Amino acid sequence: MKIAVIGLGYIGLPTAAMFANAGHNVVGVDYNTHIIDALKHGQIIIEEDNLGELVRKVTDSGNLSCSLTPKSADVFIIAVPTPIKPDKTADMSYVISATESIVPYLAEGNIVILESTSPVGTVNQLMLPILAKSELVIGEQLYVGHSPERVIPGKILYELTHNSRIAGGVNEISAHKIAEVYRSFVQGEIFETDTATAELCKLTENTFRDVNIAFANEMAKICENLGINVWNVIELCNKHPRVNIHQPGPGVGGHCIAVDPWFIVEKQPETAKIIDLCRHTNDSMPAYVADRICDILKDIKQPKVSILGVTYKPDVDDLRESPILELIEILKQHGFTVSAYDPFITNREDISNDFDQTINNSDMLVLGVHHQQFKQLPLDKMAKLMRNRLIFDTRNFLDQQKAEAAGFKYYLLGNK
Repeated sequence: MKIAVIGLGYIGLPTAAMFANAGHNVVGVDYNTHIIDALKHGQIIIEEDNLGELVRKVTDSGNLSCSLTPKSADVFIIAVPTPIKPDKTADMSYVISATESIVPYLAEGNIVILESTSPVGTVNQLMLPILAKSELVIGEQLYVGHSPERVIPGKILYELTHNSRIAGGVNEISAHKIAEVYRSFVQGEIFETDTATAELCKLTENTFRDVNIAFANEMAKICENLGINVWNVIELCNKHPRVNIHQPGPGVGGHCIAVDPWFIVEKQPETAKIIDLCRHTNDSMPAYVADRICDILKDIKQPKVSILGVTYKPDVDDLRESPILELIEILKQHGFTVSAYDPFITNREDISNDFDQTINNSDMLVLGVHHQQFKQLPLDKMAKLMRNRLIFDTRNFLDQQKAEAAGFKYYLLGNK
């Protein structure tokens, strides 16, 4: 098949590469000239395990090409962003633009698949009126539906292949044809359903995790008030065979968990009360962490705080919806000097790649993200560089005994 993938971000590019690796003729389409220029040289501008090698392989073979505009194809896969707007509703402008861009290239027998995570009704209510401009009969001459990705950054290629997948179609034949497209490389089971069910399944999967994390964060606050270590509570509770409490933290980030629940609230604001409350609970965590930092440093004049880790999750370069960026801004609003270090971020002036410079003359080290390389911090060296030896661990990741042996006073989120 000839496949056009519209949008070459964290999901679109790996998806395009996987189809190309399966032997299809794939054109990746994106308006970002930096992405296109890199691909023309077999390179990528995002961090993802093994993706660079795969992209070089399929571009060298000629199976993956790139373009700033769509081209004729048998299958069109839309994998563009669906960001959240300030009013917590979905910005569907990219989906609209991408759908409009492929209309001139549609032909009888084509398949159009939306991969972008979207509010329920996006395919039927937003895309179909646009696709109808092709004058093809939807469901008979043009097969349309939604097949959401279910992958985690850092393991995208493996999970694209091995995870189960949902193929939602506007009718039964559309769902079947969509499933057949993915069977060319997906080894996991593929379940066929309607578009609305597929859209809601994707949102529900991430909302489940958001609600569980909100429960953990609320328990962290409760435990601090009661003088109990929440991490011990969660560890012991999770020994129950039917209990699986997630981990608390300084907030929830990423384009999925921090965003998708709002898409449900947007469509059902009077009913999605628990979901709405949990979103507000998790969104409150950066301010809550900032308040604790302010309390700890209340007797220090002109405090400097050093943040370790800024990405939304460990060991990736993804800053989307990162709660640590919000934490930094809140601390600056309180008048603190804030320096941040993240080894995965190399293109921002406000995030340093110099560890020593970041912690020099600092009063508190805040672990924001538990990158694996932070497990072995040079505590003795740090103690000499910092003005005050304070550590605030928001992830229960650092070794408290080693920190205290090096002369640090150790604070932990969820244990006051």
